[in-house]
Amino acid sequence: MGQSRLLAHPLWVNMLVLVPLALYVAWRRRGIRIPGRQLLFATIFSLAFGLVEAASAIYLSAAAGLLPGYTGTLADVQRLARATQPETLSAGQFPPSLLRVELMREAATIVMLVSLALLAASKARERCAIFLWTFALWDVSYYAALWATIRWPTSLADFDVLFLIPVPWIAQVWFPLLVSALTLLAVGLSRRQITI
Repeated sequence: MGQSRLLAHPLWVNMLVLVPLALYVAWRRRGIRIPGRQLLFATIFSLAFGLVEAASAIYLSAAAGLLPGYTGTLADVQRLARATQPETLSAGQFPPSLLRVELMREAATIVMLVSLALLAASKARERCAIFLWTFALWDVSYYAALWATIRWPTSLADFDVLFLIPVPWIAQVWFPLLVSALTLLAVGLSRRQITI
């Protein structure tokens, strides 16, 4: 994968950029009714969960031998991580046992975000909005935590394996951040102020 590649792989992953727009169009008339307190707690959960996920990804990469210098200091990891290009890594490089762990971690992430949405709202449209809100913030927090700890990604043009289920999704880092920003915007603009 060269740095000139702008589209996500597989090609259908690119359609995710349309999801926030479609939901905004669907929600804009009636809006979504999520109390500010629920949105605040969902936000706090998402930001903390992104940090946990980043730590988990760092540990898993180190255990698989894909993170050079992990036995040194955090500064060593930061320095050496810049030399490792994630686009050269593939799911095939993971030991099968660790790949299974990664697949279970990804599935558990979705279960946790869905569970939070089910607990936070009683109606389907608000549950969907909470799920998307938390997913977007979790994703932004994940990349921010990776950068803060190991200084990766070094740029928004770095490639990443976004997800492995049902097949590996690969894109430059700007792509999930764009989808997340559009999602936060769609939820924010569709939200109606309510009091409890």
